[in-house]
Amino acid sequence: MLSRTADHLFWMARYMERAENTARMLDVNYQTSLLPQSTHYAEMGWKGLLSISELSGDFAKRYGEVTPASVMNYMVLDVRNPSSISNCLKAARENARAVRGSLTTEVWETQNQTWLEFQRMVEDGKLLDDPSDTFDWVKFRSHLSRGVVLGTMLKDEAFHFLRIGSLLERADNTARLLDIKFHALQIENRGSAQPMAGGISQAQESSGADSMPEEDQEVEFDFYHWSALLRSVSGFEVYRKTYRNVIRPEKVAELMILRPDMPRSLASCMSEVLENLRVVANAQSGETLRRVGRLCADLQYARIEEILETGLHPYLTQFLERVAMLGAGISRDFLVPGDA
Repeated sequence: MLSRTADHLFWMARYMERAENTARMLDVNYQTSLLPQSTHYAEMGWKGLLSISELSGDFAKRYGEVTPASVMNYMVLDVRNPSSISNCLKAARENARAVRGSLTTEVWETQNQTWLEFQRMVEDGKLLDDPSDTFDWVKFRSHLSRGVVLGTMLKDEAFHFLRIGSLLERADNTARLLDIKFHALQIENRGSAQPMAGGISQAQESSGADSMPEEDQEVEFDFYHWSALLRSVSGFEVYRKTYRNVIRPEKVAELMILRPDMPRSLASCMSEVLENLRVVANAQSGETLRRVGRLCADLQYARIEEILETGLHPYLTQFLERVAMLGAGISRDFLVPGDA
């Protein structure tokens, strides 16, 4: 396969996955912002979302103050933001158009229709009137795109480069999301010697209770935040089925990092990257293949207790660095030079 064709396929999949991941992050932040909490911690959540994508500096130059409306406009519609959902869907469509001959008709039509429908939604001017509906639509279109690839594409080199791009992007996003959310909640716990501002929860009001012990309020607050994090990776029902107990931070981390049967976990993503890379391996990809195999082995034999003991943030930071090196290696070995 020509390196330019492989490059377009790889980035088509990455951009579509990035659009879905951005929608997931925005949705979970929007849902958690509706929970009882102080203005300070709500703002921290939106700042954390920008940090996940390393866009805090660019946002500050263009918008200044962090507000829910400005962050959502920047992350969904702003054409000056290369990682906005609008730009990701456009880039996915343009990469697909460049290699139409390597795609089935269904794959191309799905990509093209997604971009055209999004443009119509933008022109209607009601895209962010109901943010959750918009985010669900983006996730659905990404699911559809992935399903059409799996259901209609011949499992040749084109298919494998599509899968590699999608899985690398997914692993990168899962690590960033987990790191930011754990860090934000640690700050909240350190900075709050009393329950979060915002009064009685809706659950309390509906039950008619006038007060709730401080410990119970904190447990309820934590439950909704961890639930939102799990839902952002479609992991809430998976968690319940796997652990059958209350939501505990260390179990959330274990599910999202080490469980090979969790589709969006780091272990699952990197295992599939290794499988697909083995199929397309060439004479110069030996070192990249070795790095992926080493990373998979580290995830396979790690224990969450050891990771937490040494520090989750350093572990995830190192993981992101290793994923970035893998992306650069794949670009060097297979794709157009300079597109790392």
